[in-house]
Amino acid sequence: MPLTSHRRRLTLSAATLVTALAAGLVPATTALAAEPAARPAPTTAPAAATPAPDMDGVAAALDAAMANGAPGAMARFTGPDGVRSRTAGVRDRETGAPMDIHARFRVGSVSKTFSTVVLLQLVQEGRLELDQPVNRYLPGLLPDDRITVRHLLTHRSGLSDYTNAMFADTVPGFEAVRNRVFTYQELVGLSLAEPRTTEPGVSYRYSNTNFVVVGMLIEKLTGRPVANAYQKRIFKPLRLRGTSYVHPDTRIAGLHARGYLHPDAAGDPLVDSTEQTVSWAQSAGAVISTPADLNTFTSALMRGRLLSPAMMDAMTTVTPTDATNTRFYGLGLRRYDLSCGTQVFGHTGTVQGFYTYTFSTRDGRRSLSAVANTSNRGVVNTVLGGTLEAAFCGKAPAAAPSARTAAPARGATVLPAERDLPERH
Repeated sequence: MPLTSHRRRLTLSAATLVTALAAGLVPATTALAAEPAARPAPTTAPAAATPAPDMDGVAAALDAAMANGAPGAMARFTGPDGVRSRTAGVRDRETGAPMDIHARFRVGSVSKTFSTVVLLQLVQEGRLELDQPVNRYLPGLLPDDRITVRHLLTHRSGLSDYTNAMFADTVPGFEAVRNRVFTYQELVGLSLAEPRTTEPGVSYRYSNTNFVVVGMLIEKLTGRPVANAYQKRIFKPLRLRGTSYVHPDTRIAGLHARGYLHPDAAGDPLVDSTEQTVSWAQSAGAVISTPADLNTFTSALMRGRLLSPAMMDAMTTVTPTDATNTRFYGLGLRRYDLSCGTQVFGHTGTVQGFYTYTFSTRDGRRSLSAVANTSNRGVVNTVLGGTLEAAFCGKAPAAAPSARTAAPARGATVLPAERDLPERH
């Protein structure tokens, strides 16, 4: 769900992980989850240069997440050659149940992409326009008529993210809202009580408030709760049987991973954060899903099964979000440019107890979903992001020797992961 600040840079090389595994410093607990092979996609064959996924590298990233504090982690890759998955650690610390690739979990801010798809479908239907003021559809909601629908979807509204103050103290903040049920209006009110971060349209500033307002727009235009829109427009057409939006119910039904929140104070015990309303996020972060369903969703989206070509062009028109010029944001959608030149589209998610990555190539032929069942532990989020390089770029080439030092292998530097929620660590 959620990403606001970066505290440090972490360098992680494939060679380092291999060495650590051999030395027993990183738990070699990764297991292959058996799944039936998926049928090849009915599209033109990929170029011969498309690398095979480096599933050993994916496994190393999962083990690194565990070594840095995650009870468990998992990743699922789909491509022309079928499905490959890896799991590590446990999904339940109390029972010791191993991580299961079929388990449900909270996807956090990946929910923003679901919400965006619904809103863009309403744009296609002529029920609103991207460059019209939000106040045209929700009269009097916002104090500035310059804030447009597009500004919400691109995080350029300048609306303050109320979660910064809400979770300034991680565990007390969470416990204060764990079972609370908010209205959308209450959440917007929390934001408007704070200074705005920028003038509308000027710069990218991630804010959960934007997608709370998106939920309000969806409910105003459809006359139904967002849960109905998700079900009718995405879950049912794509047969996402493991995906749900149960707000304000606190439970995750069926087989699921439990989530564990790291307190701010080092050494304090983890907090089981599995059961909560997620009412503080709602349309910004309360969807529950599985790795398989997230793969299906991102692949279908990129293949044009949910939106028209014009809407997909708008959604994938991106601007940079940091100085590396490798990370971008479009309409409710991130783009990462990987070291091998591959561009992947999707979203990250942080919600108490879970970190998620779900991305696909633009043609929808290859997709990866990865999750670790912890949060408020930025290094876990960072190393989990290493699954993207391994899955989409393949095995790193051997480093060329030199008189002084070998050149770093592809993917050796892993940038600090973006976060969807404020964290203290």
